[in-house]
Amino acid sequence: MSAQRNHLDFFAISIMLMLCTIWGFQQVALKLAADDIVPTLQIGLRSAFAASVLFLLMLRSEGRNVFADGTVKAGILVGTMFAVEFLFVGLGLEYTSASHMVVFLYTSPIFTALGMHFVHADERLSRIQWSGIGLAFLGVCIAFLGPASTGQQTTLLGDFYALLAGAVWGFTTVAIRRSKLSEAPAVKTLFYQMAAASILLIGMAFALGRGEMNWTTETSINMAFQAVVIAFASYLTWFWLLRRYLASRMATFTFITPLIGVLFGVLILGETLSVQFIIGGLLVLTGIFLVSAKDLLNRRRAKRVQEALDS
Repeated sequence: MSAQRNHLDFFAISIMLMLCTIWGFQQVALKLAADDIVPTLQIGLRSAFAASVLFLLMLRSEGRNVFADGTVKAGILVGTMFAVEFLFVGLGLEYTSASHMVVFLYTSPIFTALGMHFVHADERLSRIQWSGIGLAFLGVCIAFLGPASTGQQTTLLGDFYALLAGAVWGFTTVAIRRSKLSEAPAVKTLFYQMAAASILLIGMAFALGRGEMNWTTETSINMAFQAVVIAFASYLTWFWLLRRYLASRMATFTFITPLIGVLFGVLILGETLSVQFIIGGLLVLTGIFLVSAKDLLNRRRAKRVQEALDS
């Protein structure tokens, strides 16, 4: 029997805001180093670092029987899905802008919510929460799916890769929840994903003759940040939360990430905000509120009832 997941509380929301900030920046980070190392290879290298550290942590805690818990098959599946997701991210960033990438990638909550709604009774969404998802998705479309800014590299192929990445990410979350990895340590789940990503993406980059690397000071700092903060710390925290809170609520909350990503694009890449973006952003935030408010209100009511019983 699977463990009971909690609704989002203040602690979970605070951590999710921090993760959304980190993930919103990662597309910009990949773009900043793209002239020195292609995005696909960047993701493979940072994944290799994270996988190495995670493997040592697993050996320390579980010893030689680290893979004797029956998670290998699920790990290979989830790891492959994760690698395919970031293969699409790496390819997409060669054809489209960081802003378009981040918004299409973060359509993943739609696919997660749809998947979990049909396969897990505890994750069924109410009508108002479905309305919130629809409103947030409409906001994303209004904010980002209009014409590209002057000089911004955007193509339908890159956008399609980004949308595929979002779909694979969403269904990866469903696969984790429906497998033995749902109860496995977050370190192990992340290891499978990073190991598969490093093997597939580094191999793909060199096989396609895209293995050139120019290690400038700026690129080295960028890659260190991607490896330690993004590939290791942020995803480890995400899977730790995933074992404790409802996946569909967490995934839907990540709708805020595209807004943060575009903000970084404005501050770092010099992109401009339009009225279209502001309107779409307000719709996204409203949709997140509709999805999250019911959970927060239910927790407050339960807390008040418990306090009344204890008094």
